[in-house]
Amino acid sequence: MKRVLITGITGQDGSYLAEFLLKKDYQVFGLARFSRTGSFENIRTILPDIKLYDADLIEYTSLVKIIEQCRPDEVYNFASVSFVPSSWHTPVLAAEVNAVGVTRLLDAICMVNSKIKFYQASSSEMFGHVVESPQNESTPFRPISPYAVAKLYAHHITQTYREAYKIPASCGIAFNHESPRRGPNFVTRKVTRGAAEIKLGISKELRMGNLEAKRDWGYAPDYVEAMWLMLQQPEPDDYVIATGKTHSVEELLECAFSYIERPWQEHVRQDPKLYRPTDLHLLLGDATKIKQKLNWAPKKSFEAMIHEMVEHDLSRLK
Repeated sequence: MKRVLITGITGQDGSYLAEFLLKKDYQVFGLARFSRTGSFENIRTILPDIKLYDADLIEYTSLVKIIEQCRPDEVYNFASVSFVPSSWHTPVLAAEVNAVGVTRLLDAICMVNSKIKFYQASSSEMFGHVVESPQNESTPFRPISPYAVAKLYAHHITQTYREAYKIPASCGIAFNHESPRRGPNFVTRKVTRGAAEIKLGISKELRMGNLEAKRDWGYAPDYVEAMWLMLQQPEPDDYVIATGKTHSVEELLECAFSYIERPWQEHVRQDPKLYRPTDLHLLLGDATKIKQKLNWAPKKSFEAMIHEMVEHDLSRLK
């Protein structure tokens, strides 16, 4: 039985990965901050089957002790200040967790067992103001938010530890991926919940920022399978995880409101206050490498994913 440690296990990716690995007979350990109110909803059904540690990436000594105790074969790092706009308000915290925290975790692995396979959740936000489209593993990075800068540091420090200490560490440069477990402050969930509230008469309008921004949106359960595949390879490597298709926020609105059979134009109001200080206009991933080398491809369509999210929000609100 393989043993796995998942940081950020209560989040979207961590919870889906935990469920996925339990089905593959892994023994699952997770890092979670117990002080976060209501953060266990995503893992509620699997709590009896996993072991949790109350820790984060700030405490180096606790990381060493936890790795010594659970003796993982694989470590997946999802712990992060993950909402990009909030990183403008807490840039030091974003750096402390998303950048320096990853160094602490890698160093703890070196201290205990440098043969542990490691996955770092890198981000398409690192591409920033893109110089080419679509973006692949060789595209230059030009981050334009504190979140993206911290993620780029973590990406490079993971590569550095792989080269210097021979840790079998891989980075997944994941483009946006969504699900009913996405946090309510993310634009996809904001739209699907907003549409559900309008359908049920809870609210009448939805305030949005930039409707022209485009993203490559995939389905989180599909993406965690790609992450797992990366650590099953004989050699570590870095991969873009993406659908290769882009949709604008306006298309997102159209898709969500079509499910509730309402015209989005009658309910959506643009608010300049909701624009980012700097915004990305087009992120589009080229996942050729992972498709060819790992035989991975996304399964669920954008439309099916958004409809699932709207239905989930309707059910919860009812």
